Amino acid sequence: MEELKGYQKKHLRGLAHGLKPVVQVGREGLTAGIIRAVDEGLFSHELIKIKFNDIKERGLKEAIAADIVAKTGSVQVGMIGHTVILYRMQADPERRRIAVPAREA
Repeated sequence: MEELKGYQKKHLRGLAHGLKPVVQVGREGLTAGIIRAVDEGLFSHELIKIKFNDIKERGLKEAIAADIVAKTGSVQVGMIGHTVILYRMQADPERRRIAVPAREA
């Protein structure tokens, strides 16, 4: 997926504000089940939150988030505390729910 510009990420973070986490990463860290759940969440919703429950180290959270992004073909929109926001545009134009602004308003 192409890299999003700052104003596009800001728009998506605003949309994600009211969302609840779809996937929770626990003590076991990154597993195949988590990748599958993230992939399904992105397919259904395009924009999701992932919560890190038992991982407190910022560097480890960033590494896991980068791994998830690489394996799912998504873009990290932001990370706030123990929550990361991911976005992946729906491939089918008829199923797209989110319109990412093409230019800064």
